[in-house]
Amino acid sequence: MTRVITRKVVQGLYKRTGTARVDADIAASFKAGDGIRARNINPTGHTRLPRYIRGKQGQIAKDHGVFQFADSLAHGGGKQPQHLYSVRFTAQELWGAGAPARDSLYIDLWDDYLEPHDADA
Repeated sequence: MTRVITRKVVQGLYKRTGTARVDADIAASFKAGDGIRARNINPTGHTRLPRYIRGKQGQIAKDHGVFQFADSLAHGGGKQPQHLYSVRFTAQELWGAGAPARDSLYIDLWDDYLEPHDADA
């Protein structure tokens, strides 16, 4: 049986609202200002950790709260709620000394992608 997706069905999908936020009391691993390193992982299948970020040092800019972990959901592993952070990486950290010194990239990353890193170490 072939199912036809009508304009009405598509419009209904766009009108839905929702969030991946989870109401759970989970301790944050990091706070704004903490130095981190993106883990250098190479999982099989889906991940939202871009390769150009892996192994790079950054700084927590903001804790967005607790959210469903997208990688786990994609692999059928359930919500695995954890903190989601806005992380700042300098352009020079990501692309080398030739990148503009004043430029930065902010990316949202889950706890499972991050490890502590002391910038003074």
